[in-house]
Amino acid sequence: MKTENIDGLTLFEINLLIQQGARFVMFPNMMSKSKNSTIYFVRPEEKTFKYAIKHFLKNIANCWHTIPFRPLYLSKSLFYLAIGGQNYTHAVLADLKTINPVYNPNLYCLQYV
Repeated sequence: MKTENIDGLTLFEINLLIQQGARFVMFPNMMSKSKNSTIYFVRPEEKTFKYAIKHFLKNIANCWHTIPFRPLYLSKSLFYLAIGGQNYTHAVLADLKTINPVYNPNLYCLQYV
């Protein structure tokens, strides 16, 4: 899955922001054949509405052709818009920790000689 808004951030900075209230959220595409959706990193002071409205409008456009299921898909999409998306923080952090190993610097090289 594609992750947005973490450009230039280290794992340490991401962990600090998560402790302050940041999270990874995803807004599912209801009618998409591929279940891959974009995961957004939402900072503590940031609102999720600007990410959610794009997916809500995409779901409205895509479910137009499925007349019997339209109310179900629209209500599900509106629900995710209202709650701020599905929280994927723990899953993304587990993936980031396996990809990005812990940095242990050589303290001998950092001391003054």
